[in-house]
Amino acid sequence: MADYVDKIKELEDELKTTKYNKATQGHIGLVKAKLAMLKDKQVSRGKTGKSEHGYSVRKSGDATVLLLGFPSTGKSTLLNKLTGTNSEVAAYAFTTLTVIPGMMEYKQADIQILDVPGIVAGAASGRGRGKEVLAVIRNADLVLMIVDVNQPEQYHALLREIWESDIRINKTKPEVYIKKTAKGGIQIGKTVRLDVDDSTLIRILQEFKINNADVLIRSPVDVDSFIDVIEGNKKYLPAIISLNKVDLVSVAEAEKVKKELNADILISAEQNLNLESLKELIYHKLNFIRIYMKEPKKEADMKEPMIITTGATIKDVCDKTHREFVQKFKFARVWGRSAKFPGQRHMLPHVLQDRDILELHMR
Repeated sequence: MADYVDKIKELEDELKTTKYNKATQGHIGLVKAKLAMLKDKQVSRGKTGKSEHGYSVRKSGDATVLLLGFPSTGKSTLLNKLTGTNSEVAAYAFTTLTVIPGMMEYKQADIQILDVPGIVAGAASGRGRGKEVLAVIRNADLVLMIVDVNQPEQYHALLREIWESDIRINKTKPEVYIKKTAKGGIQIGKTVRLDVDDSTLIRILQEFKINNADVLIRSPVDVDSFIDVIEGNKKYLPAIISLNKVDLVSVAEAEKVKKELNADILISAEQNLNLESLKELIYHKLNFIRIYMKEPKKEADMKEPMIITTGATIKDVCDKTHREFVQKFKFARVWGRSAKFPGQRHMLPHVLQDRDILELHMR
């Protein structure tokens, strides 16, 4: 393992001292590719079976939000205020020893909130149960980062740990398609303009032992995101950056830190400050919409909506309702914003909108 550590440090030092420009672009791309491969090998060699500390959490509700932060940032207090869960709270590090779930009801959506142990610097490498904690993120639908407004440096430390854990927050998975071929070398096709040249991309692919492939790039990528696509093990998740304990600083100081970190919201879990706004932000970030179901010849159930996400289709509703509904589907009638007229007939691919009323007809 020591040889990997030394090589990784050597390459990381080289990246720090090499200025990025057109002349060094290819070299930097190659170094980053080598670094990514070495880290993958280091992780593979370091696996020794199951960890003694497991954090298996059963998902429930319409979505799962994970509270992530360093110890003593107020995560447990926030969980209590959002969900009413009685999580143990104390003003010292490592209070939360296991994953504590709670359920937040908002706009008729049931949102599971998970409070995990506070992570520490080096968590991605396994320090302080970090690997287990960060692994829970991969099963979440949203990450709520809690940063102490008095310790803004926590934010960048959190970002490093999340990045090292192969999680990409507030990023969209690049539209890059790599099809390996038997011969013909590497052919690159693009529908967008890139700042990185083809020769750099080819050298990166070759570093990953891909010498023959057809590559189609449909969205902007840089060296890092291109390597992410090749590795194929990254998790892309939305995130909210919240600054907590703002009641302990001046309004001007809180606003200054928020601007510096480009944070989403200022809160005080202890003083209930902006918690309703936070709930709304969580709901919005999860892209929820409400669909009201209606049985033929009956009134629609306007009290208990089905919670789905923006862009969902009638097929998605069928899949969520019952596993056999797609096979038995005949047609549907829709009332609401996605229909041109009340009761318009639609088929499975139709995209629904918030507050639509849906009537399913089965064979």
